[in-house]
Amino acid sequence: MDCIELMIVVAIIGILAAIAIPAYQDYIARAQASEAVNLAGGLKGAVSEVYSQDGSCPSNAATSTTANGIGAPSTITGKYVASVTAAGTGTAAGGCTITAKMKSVGVSTGIQGKSLILTLTNEGGSNSWACTSADMAQKYLPKSCQGT
Repeated sequence: MDCIELMIVVAIIGILAAIAIPAYQDYIARAQASEAVNLAGGLKGAVSEVYSQDGSCPSNAATSTTANGIGAPSTITGKYVASVTAAGTGTAAGGCTITAKMKSVGVSTGIQGKSLILTLTNEGGSNSWACTSADMAQKYLPKSCQGT
């Protein structure tokens, strides 16, 4: 009887592990991707200021020094984020973007090399930001980016 009880306990633990491990891995990837939102969010003020002053979008893509108060993409990094780039074409509706690119190593497999994009929208004088990703699976997006 003891052997059967032990086998049942082992089976239950196996089932729980089969469910918990993938959910935990998704949680870790989402936590790592939230660093991209934080670093990209740090540029919102500078991008909004330039856009509101002259209707253009600042770009740090082709610079190795500070441009419009925004450092070069390679200087805006984190433990999981490789670079943060400001770009876009300013229109009356907005159009400025801030793109955070995840590192290719040392990051959860599902988000390696993927990008998270903040896009500025002009709503009659006030700006709002939408968070999207063209290549990151929805399950890895931080809560502030899901559903947009």
